[in-house]
Amino acid sequence: MSLDHTLVTRVHRRERKGSSSPVVAETTDGMRFVKLHGASQGAAPLVAEIIVGALGDALGLSVPARAVVQLPRDVPSDDQNDELRDLLEASVGMNLGFEWLEGARDLGASEFATANLVVASRVLWLDMLVQNLDRTPRNANLMMRRGTIWLIDHGACLPFQHDWSNVTESHPSRAYDVAGHVFGWAAPVLPDVHAHCAPLITREVLRAAVQPVPDAWIGGDAARRREGVVAYLWKRLAAMPKLLATLPAQSQSTS
Repeated sequence: MSLDHTLVTRVHRRERKGSSSPVVAETTDGMRFVKLHGASQGAAPLVAEIIVGALGDALGLSVPARAVVQLPRDVPSDDQNDELRDLLEASVGMNLGFEWLEGARDLGASEFATANLVVASRVLWLDMLVQNLDRTPRNANLMMRRGTIWLIDHGACLPFQHDWSNVTESHPSRAYDVAGHVFGWAAPVLPDVHAHCAPLITREVLRAAVQPVPDAWIGGDAARRREGVVAYLWKRLAAMPKLLATLPAQSQSTS
């Protein structure tokens, strides 16, 4: 598995939503939504985007295609904000671009409870696996396009990678706040979802998801760090049945 590569030819605007300061840019293969490695959180959210996007693909969920986007120095920009120019200069080189979802809109709060059960439960299962800190009513990070729900913005997943020195054997077994998830209502079917989804996430799939991450983004000894991510997620996957067994009691206590 590898990522396509493209080049930014013009920045149109900075997106104001969220803390990652993404931009909408024209590239040599069309419009892209681009996350920049020079943003305040650095490259860790880009690492999460690549890995979680690949896992979403493996589960049959709709996730915008990813590509490595080269940002040249002094790229033309229609947005003349000084802070944006500083950010662009700090992000010269490799960044992460996403397929442009023409005509997509944010999924409305009234639609959370009426989403297709198969899609909602698989999204919930995936977010539990990758410990997504978003997908709450405040940051649902879901879009609707032509009747299909698309998953976006996975920068808050894989929180363990922000501080490897404090990762312990118990971290992959940590509980997940299903009650706070926009699709928390789908929790009762998660054991059945796990039986279907877990076999799709093999070690080979995990390795393939991690492999395209650029060495400069994953940091440290890149090969060792990749294996660390695979090992963490494999242990997390193994812990899922025990975590799922606790959900009915949690759901009753929060209802």
